[in-house]
Amino acid sequence: MRPLDETETTAVFEKIFKFTGNNLKNIVENPSHEGPDSEPGRYCFRLNKNKVYYVSESLVKRATNIARTNLVSLGTCIGKFTHGGSFHLTVQCLSLLASNAKHKVWLKPTSEMSFLYGNHVLKGGLGRITENIAPGDGVVVFSMSDVPLGFGVAAKSTQDCRKLDPNGIVVLHQADIGEYLRMEDEL
Repeated sequence: MRPLDETETTAVFEKIFKFTGNNLKNIVENPSHEGPDSEPGRYCFRLNKNKVYYVSESLVKRATNIARTNLVSLGTCIGKFTHGGSFHLTVQCLSLLASNAKHKVWLKPTSEMSFLYGNHVLKGGLGRITENIAPGDGVVVFSMSDVPLGFGVAAKSTQDCRKLDPNGIVVLHQADIGEYLRMEDEL
């Protein structure tokens, strides 16, 4: 497990910034109250086998006793680097994104299951949407009871959604909590 280099850090922060905007600062400066120290520590990003983890510094210090080959996971896996070098967020980072999301979409109860099976969000299933969403922005998808369901990329702006037909795609699916069941072996 090693710290991210400059290009990896840039790729990770650009992807997270797409969903959180200026709230990225809250993720980076979040105090950690783990470990024996009385003073709060900090969280950091670490890379292990092409996966990026969000972990407290005190836990990283304690994990130095474990050999790299024996270390399976540490902290929260937020994404992975592909063989081509691009970075993809995974569903495990949903709690980080949901608490710091810039753009949000709420689904009607009738379309929640469709999204959880990996389908895009349609205008007919849209309950609410935040203002000033532009096409290509990162969007966190919630149920009407504010339970985070997943995230994706906006296909249409907020203004375009108002005049879109009910079968038009509003949010392109990227990840959802149904993946915990669908892709059990890969996570």
